[in-house]
Amino acid sequence: MKINKNTLFFALITLSLSLIGFAPNPTNKYKCLIQMQDYTGEGAYVIVSLLKPDGSYDKTLYVNGNDDDWFFDIDAWWSYYGKHRPNIDAITGATLSGGTRGMSMLEIETDKLNKGYKIRFETAVEDQEYYKDDVEFILNDSIYNQKISGKGFINYIRLIPN
Repeated sequence: MKINKNTLFFALITLSLSLIGFAPNPTNKYKCLIQMQDYTGEGAYVIVSLLKPDGSYDKTLYVNGNDDDWFFDIDAWWSYYGKHRPNIDAITGATLSGGTRGMSMLEIETDKLNKGYKIRFETAVEDQEYYKDDVEFILNDSIYNQKISGKGFINYIRLIPN
């Protein structure tokens, strides 16, 4: 059997990169529907984060609200994000007003599912409250297509596999 040198070379490079951690983790995309409570006032900043099993921040998945002058008002998230300041332009959208719905796409690595990771939705509205865990749940197979109720400005959210 004759082996093509180029095929063998690329196979070895791919294997080497995956063994040392350079191969990208496969991800799943989810549609995220957020239904807001019917409240009065400014639009809500909503921060969607992936938390490690120990409760520390892993990464920011989505941000509703793109005026970074107000980010420091989202206390728990800011203590993580403010230190690192990664570019989040690709994952931001407008604030969500009372009674409205928002739809976004969340991209989550498949190796985080059913491993104790959590999704947290933090909300804040100017001159009103801040909810550190308006919605928070463990990322597992049973959360899809369910209404998960909020405690503050969020009425409920749904995650739908894309």
